[in-house]
Amino acid sequence: MQSPDAAVSPPDPARIPSEPDAGPRRVRIRHFARAKEQGLKITGLTSYDMLTAGVFDEAGIDFLLVGDSAGNTVLGYDTTVPVTVDELIPLARAVAASAARALVVADLPFGSYESGPDQALATSVRFMKEARAHAVKLEGGVRSAEQIRRVVSSGIPVMGHIGFTPQSEHGLGGHIIQGRGDAAEALLADARAVQDAGAFAVVLEMVPQGIARRVSEELRIPTIGIGAGNGTDGQILVWTDFAGLTSGRVPRFVRRYADMRAVLLDAATRYRDDVVSGTFPAEAESYSD
Repeated sequence: MQSPDAAVSPPDPARIPSEPDAGPRRVRIRHFARAKEQGLKITGLTSYDMLTAGVFDEAGIDFLLVGDSAGNTVLGYDTTVPVTVDELIPLARAVAASAARALVVADLPFGSYESGPDQALATSVRFMKEARAHAVKLEGGVRSAEQIRRVVSSGIPVMGHIGFTPQSEHGLGGHIIQGRGDAAEALLADARAVQDAGAFAVVLEMVPQGIARRVSEELRIPTIGIGAGNGTDGQILVWTDFAGLTSGRVPRFVRRYADMRAVLLDAATRYRDDVVSGTFPAEAESYSD
């Protein structure tokens, strides 16, 4: 969590608003509250494996979301709807094992909490016990308030998610910006419901920046934006988008910080050429008799 005016610098655990320690301190939900109070921006990225989790953790990213976006980026699905709990748990376990500092948040996939508070709690317990996640995230505002309340009352931190909710893509009619015009009041009602139910933070996805700023100013809990402008308390991106691994069109709110697809394509092409030409492996890459 870094001051908006601070220059880019090497990872520094002390920038987390908590007491310094000899080693990296685990980000906790109380640090999200302190960041909101002190005007410090919260940083998040998705992660689905131990290697990216380790890199992002070393970079000082505050929380890692093992999102059901793995359906699009790892599992080959067109949407997040088919993703199951059993598919996400091994990914979340790998991320949690690799992240020494970042808070690890696991998504509750579609169909794993909608039936009611009991189902939501049972799914959350699986992610906490089997994946060793530190918190869970679920979509929906007013409609999910009772699920959030039940999970939080059992001692499991919950991050909310309102605005465009990918699991409801078909019901919403596609990737459509939420909260415009008269829909702004419904978005505010969702935000209040998530907060009142006990969530420690809420994701605002594909929301006009004006209403996102209004929600952020009204709520006591931090808001995490993705396509919601810069008035939120933090930001999150899908890592394959921000690193340039995603091919084709990406949302306008994505800033690409690298071109990993080009790097990997070049490396794989050169490897193939070296194998075909017989120049790999060379003598230095082979064992002697």
